[in-house]
Amino acid sequence: MSSLRKFMPAILLLVGVTAGCRIDMHMQPYYRTMSKSDFFVDNRSARLPVEGTVARGDLHEDTYFYTGKIGNAPGDSMPFPATNEVLARGRERFNINCTPCHGRVGDGSGFIPSRGFRRPPSYHIERLRKVPIGYFFDVMTNGFGVMPEYGTQVSARDRWCIAAYIRALQLSQNAGSGDIPSGQKVPSPAPEFRDIGNGATLPVKPPIVEAPDSKEEPK
Repeated sequence: MSSLRKFMPAILLLVGVTAGCRIDMHMQPYYRTMSKSDFFVDNRSARLPVEGTVARGDLHEDTYFYTGKIGNAPGDSMPFPATNEVLARGRERFNINCTPCHGRVGDGSGFIPSRGFRRPPSYHIERLRKVPIGYFFDVMTNGFGVMPEYGTQVSARDRWCIAAYIRALQLSQNAGSGDIPSGQKVPSPAPEFRDIGNGATLPVKPPIVEAPDSKEEPK
């Protein structure tokens, strides 16, 4: 009897611990993907979302921001200010996603066309200089011709940033005297590159040659 009392605390602790060990959650019924179910009339275990369900982050109330269109026509305004930060972001995303085909200056001389793929039109032709900015957003979102859609790869805000940067590229190649800020040299000194790059490669600057020291050593 004394030996039983000696082990009683350990026995009570074991009973208390094992009482909480239930496997209901581990053994709950579940359906394998695309398996049959006799519970539903259509025998499908996979169910459609309740009508009107909207996934988190997918409530696109600002139609223009997500389509670039006003009605069925492309709009001609940015949905947010085109700041220096926006243009810098647009240049970064453009160089990543667009330069392989369109080239770094948007003239269609990217790396992929050099391998036989159809060359895209230059952004600097008159037709594309006149289209509304929403047109570029819509083409990026849904694709056009042989160009695939980028709506699933590039966020809506980044697509607007790219569209703003395309406008900056167009202005850089077609600016008039009235577009030049006061005090700016015309023409501006062009950057020097040994290789301008082709979308798949970065521009390469020429090596810096140091001028010889004109001072004579004391004799």
